[in-house]
Amino acid sequence: MARRKRGDEPSDDLSVGELIDGPTEILTPEIRAAALARRADGDDLEATRDLSHLAPGGGHSNPSTDQPAQTSHAGTRAAGAAVGGPAGAAAAPGDPAMRARVELSRVPAAGPLYRRALLNAVPGLGGRRAAAVPAVELAVAGVTVDPELLADYDRVCGFRLADRLPATFPHVMGFPLALRLITAPDFPIPLTGVVHVGNRITVRRPVTVTDRLDFTTWAENLRPHDRGRQLDVVLVGSVDGEEVWRGVSTYLGRQRTPDGGERRDHGERPAPPAATARWTVTPRVGTDYARVSGDHNPIHTSWLGARLLGFPRPIAHGMWSKARCLAALESRLPDAYTVDVVFKLPVPLPGAVAFSATALDPGWDFSLYDRRGRPHLAGTIR
Repeated sequence: MARRKRGDEPSDDLSVGELIDGPTEILTPEIRAAALARRADGDDLEATRDLSHLAPGGGHSNPSTDQPAQTSHAGTRAAGAAVGGPAGAAAAPGDPAMRARVELSRVPAAGPLYRRALLNAVPGLGGRRAAAVPAVELAVAGVTVDPELLADYDRVCGFRLADRLPATFPHVMGFPLALRLITAPDFPIPLTGVVHVGNRITVRRPVTVTDRLDFTTWAENLRPHDRGRQLDVVLVGSVDGEEVWRGVSTYLGRQRTPDGGERRDHGERPAPPAATARWTVTPRVGTDYARVSGDHNPIHTSWLGARLLGFPRPIAHGMWSKARCLAALESRLPDAYTVDVVFKLPVPLPGAVAFSATALDPGWDFSLYDRRGRPHLAGTIR
């Protein structure tokens, strides 16, 4: 992976604080010259661009009609043409060898990306949705851990303060990079109204506060669902070329289907397991998690925002719920494991939840459910 040359930027280290708040930047004089030429033609130099034209067989986006949100600079560069195929060959989105690699100087700020997603949802402003996942992967190198933010995250999610990163913290570090991918105007599933239905994290070895992480993200496995379409967004963290962490988030884009997306008959709900612990979830969980994660989706922080998106009150972030469950088992986790979670009913704020964990050989099964025994999430550790 290419490293930034000393002098190109104030620092070679990217802290998590910079990751959340920092801009993307134009990397090369050639790209800046091209951007200036676009400005001369009436285009906006500062606009975050759709990435589809960088992928082999791309070109879905029309820059004259794209209306993205603003960032400080929108610099990306293709680190090379697709590997393993002839020049001009059509991209196969499911084939890793056919993905173009785009390296960013730093992870973009999440706020402008959310604003861009809202603009893309406005009829006439958004891009045309593609029929397949983009044949592109985004990468950023040398992201360092902000110890103060890590400590704040530990407090909000219930982890003990330690130099070892919780399994869910690299997700926070790399999520804005994935968000940059998801908010492209032609991404097949729009961010507005998307439902996070599952998350799987694999920790291959302990990641510590001194590790510098290189992140790569891409989308794959677009598939039909009885209420729309699902896809997986993969985020990989590596240290010195070794993969140490991998997260796979499954998203559902709700759409009207010919059968109307009728509810399945699940039969009688089984009795919930015995509670291991009970937790009161206050409204501050929404705002506190937004602060430490950089994910300021109003569905978690605002009564009005939640109502506009179809909920009577704010709901806890699913990744907070997953982190809180892992924190309860923290002292019993091995150095390497996979934790897989399916998100079910949202956790309303304020609210009360019951946590249950069952030790197995190997690993754990765990769940979070409400007072009536309805599940909020179900997970496994193996």
